[in-house]
Amino acid sequence: MVELKRINNNVWEIPVTARSDMNVPVHIYSSEILLKDLDQGVINQGMNVASLPGLVKKVSVMPDGHWGYGFPIGGVAAMDVEEGVISPGGIGFDINCGMRLIRTNLTIEDVKPKLKELVDELFKAVPTGVGTKGLISLKDRQFDEVMQSGIDWVIENDLGWKEDKQFMEEQGVIKGARPELISQKARSRGRNQLGTLGSGNHFLEIQVAHPQNIHDKETAEAFGVDIDNQIVIMIHCGSRGFGHQIASEHLRVFLEAMPRYGIKILDKELAAAPIKSREGEEYFASMAAAANMAFANRAIIMHQTRKVFSKVFGQDPEDLGMRLTYDVCHNIAKFEEHTVDGEKREVLVHRKGATRAFGPNHPDLAEKYKPYGQPVIIGGSMETGSYILAGTDESMHEAFGSSAHGSGRTMSRSKAKKQITGQELYEQMLTKGIYVRGASWKGLAEEAGFAYKDLSEVVKACEGGHLAKPIVQLRPIGNIKG
Repeated sequence: MVELKRINNNVWEIPVTARSDMNVPVHIYSSEILLKDLDQGVINQGMNVASLPGLVKKVSVMPDGHWGYGFPIGGVAAMDVEEGVISPGGIGFDINCGMRLIRTNLTIEDVKPKLKELVDELFKAVPTGVGTKGLISLKDRQFDEVMQSGIDWVIENDLGWKEDKQFMEEQGVIKGARPELISQKARSRGRNQLGTLGSGNHFLEIQVAHPQNIHDKETAEAFGVDIDNQIVIMIHCGSRGFGHQIASEHLRVFLEAMPRYGIKILDKELAAAPIKSREGEEYFASMAAAANMAFANRAIIMHQTRKVFSKVFGQDPEDLGMRLTYDVCHNIAKFEEHTVDGEKREVLVHRKGATRAFGPNHPDLAEKYKPYGQPVIIGGSMETGSYILAGTDESMHEAFGSSAHGSGRTMSRSKAKKQITGQELYEQMLTKGIYVRGASWKGLAEEAGFAYKDLSEVVKACEGGHLAKPIVQLRPIGNIKG
């Protein structure tokens, strides 16, 4: 058992001396309560990541950290551009799985009488579940354009608003995508999945911001939460089977390439290639293509959501105030400039199950958010709700401007299904005022609230660890699940 060194109330360190192969320390952002339930596998995975070549400063594990493929979910690592590696295990199979938050001018009083109709219509308008196909079928040339330009393709095809672009991480396009690298198998899995939610913990949720759950009124208003009992909508999904195929293909390539580059790893799930190798560059370009597809996917789901609300309320989406607050990635690697040891330095930041959390006045933020920091969207379970936080100056130094992305599982899906049926959970949620539709009863049971960490505790640990500060807690009232 590794002994953790306490840095402060919400940060524990695994020192570089804990194991001879570690190149940097590991910092675990947590609380005493969360730490008690932290899987030993997370600690082992953090140490394994710390043995990769070219790491800068440290490896970070977010408060929602739990065991994953290669990297722990909630893992953040920055690599030196010249000496470092890129690893699909540090990004995840669902490339650019992320969150999107939409504000409205509606209140709970407006929505409650129409809640069932809204959820039922959303369930029809947004395909959910494993292997589902979207409402848009693209030819190869059109799909190339999606992979290359992300949100720009959406806007050009009247499936999104031009103003949405400024409120997206990287303005909705990861540069450097090379569609010509994408296999036919990957294309066949992605071409028909635009506008689909997928399965697992992905969701489209109607939420309410009660006045008593607003922690910072000024910042909340800047982020668009400016009405008592306001209705907002949250979307959580990514690149679906398209991203999974790309990750799988490049993992195989990396395993074959590592001996040529003298890269030794403790776990084959950490397969990696030098950033400046052919294999590394081709994976980044392919990952960017999947990330751009995911941006387009969430945008088209938002387009469908706007249409449903317009139909149910008989008003134009603009009159309903359905504007994008923000769209963030949480499975991505990006080239970013950070201050390291007093000097500005370009690094490749891997964020797996972690959200970017840039502080105030960062040049990458929309002008209206610069005084407040980046909106950070943390999704919880469908029973407990979610949070909006804001990035801070301190977060830029703690974990390369990163924060938690959700509440994090504490229980496997199979174990959750043994404790409750989907029908039982459905009835329980109705008594709490939450109406849910899912692709299957089994899928619903897997996402029971008790299978996740206490979201409020995760948010407290984010604040105590100087990763992000809480702005608004959001409560669910309607949900569609994959």
